[in-house]
Amino acid sequence: KADPTYRGHIVNTASMAGLLTPPNMGIYNVSKHAVVSLSETLYQDLKLVTDQVGASVLCPYFVPTGISQSHRNKPAALADEKPTQSQLIGQAMSDKAVSSGKISAAQVAEMVFHAMRHNQFYIYSHPKALGNAKSRFDAIVAGTNPPDPFAERPEIGEGLRQALRAG
Repeated sequence: KADPTYRGHIVNTASMAGLLTPPNMGIYNVSKHAVVSLSETLYQDLKLVTDQVGASVLCPYFVPTGISQSHRNKPAALADEKPTQSQLIGQAMSDKAVSSGKISAAQVAEMVFHAMRHNQFYIYSHPKALGNAKSRFDAIVAGTNPPDPFAERPEIGEGLRQALRAG
């Protein structure tokens, strides 16, 4: 029965990488796809049992939050491990993209509260990035190979390809 005491809303934070499959980010992509899938399942499960608890998934793109400096949380036992060439390249690309981000963490928080008030499931900080997700899903439905994630910015893809092959 409805009881305002037991109203709530669960927001899981994934990433646009939970909807896309950017190269050189395999482990990150898998974890974010898992968060999206878990959140979609939670949403469906909650709809079956209650109208008082909602669920959303936040899929931010490049938002300056400090995540790219996560090495600060590295366990002491791994402190001496040096990053691989691939990790260094990925870090540099991520840092550049995040530093060019136009949306602050505070603005994303406002988007989350708006979504909660309106029972909106998917929350995107950068909805324009969904064009790549649409291309991906179109390929899935058509049974074709994954599309080039750098189709709109081929110079980025070529730069990554050269950097990875040089290492």
